[in-house]
Amino acid sequence: MDIREEYLKFFESKNHTRVASAPLVPDDATLLFNNAGMVPFKSIFTGEVPAPVNPRATSCQTCIRAGGKHNDLENVGHTARHHTFFEMMGNFSFGDYFKEEAIAYAWEFITEVIKLPVDKLWVTVHDSDDEAEELWMKHISKERIMRLGDADNFWSMGDTGPCGPCSEIFYDQGAEEFSGPEDYMGGEGDRFLEIWNLVFMQYEVKEKGGERIPLAKPSIDTGMGLERVVAIKEGKTSNYGSSLFMPIIEQVEKMIGKEYLYATGASYRVIADHIRTAVFLLSQGTNFSNEGRGYVLRRILRRAVRHGYLLGFRTPFMYKLVDTLVRIMGGEYDYLSAKSEVVKEQIELEEARFFKTIEAGIALFNEELKNTKETFSGEVAFKLYDTFGFPLDLTEDMLKEKGLGLDNEKFEALMLEQRTRAKAAWKGSGDDAVNGDFKELLEEFGENEFIGYDTLESKSKVLALLDAKYQRVESLDIGESGWVMLDKTPFYAESGGQTGDEGELSCRAEVIDTKKFFGLNLSEIKVTSNIKVGINVDAKVSMARNEIIKHHSATHLLHAVLSHVLGDHISQAGSLNEATRLRFDFSHPKAVSDEELTEIENRVNNEIARAIPTKTEVLNIEEAKKSGAKSQFGEKYGDEVRVVSFADASIEFCGGVHVDNTANIGSFIITKESGVSAGVRRIEAVCGNAAYKYFTEQRTLIKEAQSEVKNLDLLAGINRLKANIVELKAEVKEAQEAAKVEIKADEINGVAVVVEELPSGDIKEKIDELKNQNEKLCAMLFQVKGDKVLIACGVKGADAKAGDWIKKIAPILGGGGGGRPDFAQAGGKLPEKLPEAKEASLSYIREALS
Repeated sequence: MDIREEYLKFFESKNHTRVASAPLVPDDATLLFNNAGMVPFKSIFTGEVPAPVNPRATSCQTCIRAGGKHNDLENVGHTARHHTFFEMMGNFSFGDYFKEEAIAYAWEFITEVIKLPVDKLWVTVHDSDDEAEELWMKHISKERIMRLGDADNFWSMGDTGPCGPCSEIFYDQGAEEFSGPEDYMGGEGDRFLEIWNLVFMQYEVKEKGGERIPLAKPSIDTGMGLERVVAIKEGKTSNYGSSLFMPIIEQVEKMIGKEYLYATGASYRVIADHIRTAVFLLSQGTNFSNEGRGYVLRRILRRAVRHGYLLGFRTPFMYKLVDTLVRIMGGEYDYLSAKSEVVKEQIELEEARFFKTIEAGIALFNEELKNTKETFSGEVAFKLYDTFGFPLDLTEDMLKEKGLGLDNEKFEALMLEQRTRAKAAWKGSGDDAVNGDFKELLEEFGENEFIGYDTLESKSKVLALLDAKYQRVESLDIGESGWVMLDKTPFYAESGGQTGDEGELSCRAEVIDTKKFFGLNLSEIKVTSNIKVGINVDAKVSMARNEIIKHHSATHLLHAVLSHVLGDHISQAGSLNEATRLRFDFSHPKAVSDEELTEIENRVNNEIARAIPTKTEVLNIEEAKKSGAKSQFGEKYGDEVRVVSFADASIEFCGGVHVDNTANIGSFIITKESGVSAGVRRIEAVCGNAAYKYFTEQRTLIKEAQSEVKNLDLLAGINRLKANIVELKAEVKEAQEAAKVEIKADEINGVAVVVEELPSGDIKEKIDELKNQNEKLCAMLFQVKGDKVLIACGVKGADAKAGDWIKKIAPILGGGGGGRPDFAQAGGKLPEKLPEAKEASLSYIREALS
């Protein structure tokens, strides 16, 4: 039985709209991940936006609880039911049906569709909820209904907002395998397993600690864990024993060659859980990093690798489990299969990095254990984190196995020091949360119309104004900032990597940005003349738009070319299109070579030169997929989508604005290629006016360089300088070697006499050096340079003349020379006669000094 599909079909039969699972990264700045089925509907429950036309919905939402307030990480592998990644089935009523229908639907599904035995079912209600108990008694005996207090059966979104009692359905797994002290209904044991929670949102709290005020239209939010129900239906007492996990565990068994036993198999279970989390996050575009969601992903994978190390793995293995997971879940989530090759590369790279340090880290850990009685050193824990890449919770996991604590205070102090030094404090989950009067605007006006595909100017009416805190106001005065909602607007709201438009409102306000809030296109303004609700204005988009669209269209061409040059594994991981540059992040396991970058740049410019007309179509989602158009995971697509194509060069889903013809892009110049994270590369480039500016800057730089090297042929000038450097280095080396040569002097009648060959260095300088070292000196030095011989002769305080001496010796070497009585130079061309010349030189000076 396909529990997921049966659930969704059942609630569709009850007039619920089936809603696809939202991305794991939520459209909610207060959360790291979607951690419950209701998260995608949060803005409806809180009243930020109106309820949909059909106030009933059902979904099977992928969720992660591995960071922040909702964190099950440390329990994973050690219990039968905790996971970092799980699927939550839910049915929702937005002010429509309430307790009676919610309870009846739940009972019908459990007993008639998936046919769980009634004698195994128990129910809890809030101790004040008589209504819920009475409704349940229509289906189950009172003896099987238990009342519990706020701690167990009252749900709230936060200190303020919607809240209400809840009712939970439990399944009795039997006393045969569960007979611990907590294995009773209401206890902490696993015998009585909660499978479904029905939340009755019937109150609202306006302020922290305030009164619970009844809602005029109460709502329903339910959550049922898919993994738990599948395990029950398959007769398993642990989620990990079900068909959702066992194929992965069996693959680990096969790879390591060791049998999985439940009692000692925590590491197998950790790996089976964590590969699901890693693959889903990577497939949806989250990448390994050292902050935010990317760091949670890194922690999870490294925790799994460490458990693999405990089993005996010494090389990457997690990536080999991806295909098994795709076989289990790829049917429901087709993007897993599409991204599997890229994901495998990313996981293998990250594993390889950690395996390089894990052994040294564990050795350090074990060494410190010898010095630990109760509390492990925070300093060593920090070193494990900072030097060896051990996330803190991994170290805590290892300590937990030993029954030891950690000096968290010291660890946090060192972390704070590091953050201060690096100026890289935790960035949290994203932008600041935005709360404002958006629901009022949607209820009063609906979504406003964007007309900027066809025009950069319009006469528009000011429907509403918001202040800087997003609260409605009737007017904004000179110097104030806020937001304007126009009935129809030419300003493009930031989306899909394209920045929001700037411009002006008929001399009344400067438009400095444009964004979307719950479907509303709002422009941020700085008021230059008083502006009021209801007036008409001339809205004009800045000419910067012309440059933004050049970069946006070039990004589409670049995306397509990357697939041709680097391979089909290329997948977009982020983009930015501004007036002055574009930035494109994509999955690729290694740096792009210079040759590849040249080919990519040439190909994009060729597509620009082809002058391809831009074609835009609005197609239904299925037609668009069949067309081969590329889509971006995480983007919200409706039943109809806009498809932008440039003939056979590129076709993509895109709601952005583009040039009419690729020729309008002008030119495309890559300025930088770099790595973003493991398996993700980034190309930065410029087009249009920015490309011309880049060209002129490079031309100026070349002229300056030509001036510096004094040569119009820059390469020739650089090569000449390089040759000069080589010569100078050789001379320096020769001088250094010459300085090391020890010259021995003989003494004749109180005069130091030197007749030597100097292999390198300046022989004239050496003569001067010898003169400084001796009161009386006669010295003749020879040096062979290729097929020539250099000769230098010096005399000080002795009865001899250098000029006469050198005239006697130089002819022996086939040369000549002369000079003063104290110094003379000569050259020769017979180096093979150097021994003869040295002998003659000594004979001459002995005779002269006798």
